[in-house]
Amino acid sequence: MNRYYFIKKFDQSHIDKQDKKTIIIFRNYDQAIDEKLILRIKNYCKKKQKKFLISNNIKLAIKLNLDGVYIPSFNKDKKHLSYSVKKNFIILGSAHNVYEMRTKELQNVNAIFLSSIFKKNKNYLGINKFKSLSLLSSKPLVALGGISVNNLKKLALTNCYGFAGISFFEQKKG
Repeated sequence: MNRYYFIKKFDQSHIDKQDKKTIIIFRNYDQAIDEKLILRIKNYCKKKQKKFLISNNIKLAIKLNLDGVYIPSFNKDKKHLSYSVKKNFIILGSAHNVYEMRTKELQNVNAIFLSSIFKKNKNYLGINKFKSLSLLSSKPLVALGGISVNNLKKLALTNCYGFAGISFFEQKKG
């Protein structure tokens, strides 16, 4: 099962705790993007043999030769389809409903992050609605929202491709 860890800042100790299969996604909408910081994270992830993506900036991901990009649900743009990307460039997108899933399919993403599976917020789906929505797309679906050690096994009920989060990955490993 693929694992995706959203980070807001560069913390080597948090990255060190992750296994090699965990893909790191830098997502910080609170401040301007610092290219030097992105390069530092990229180089550190490369040294630790982890894939590194940036959120919502495909031009920068291509320019800095990152492993890919994450397109949030509010981004409906399709300009990136005309860009030339390297062979294994990963494009991920998030959605909360069928309309946003269709938008991500038109954006030609490799996988769709569907939320929120466990976190009871305005986008709350729950397991059954998540499973129903998963039948409506041929793209692999990644569970997002409220995933913890306690409910991790429930993901097996969804047939999801993987899961993403923040707090799950920041918990102390026992």
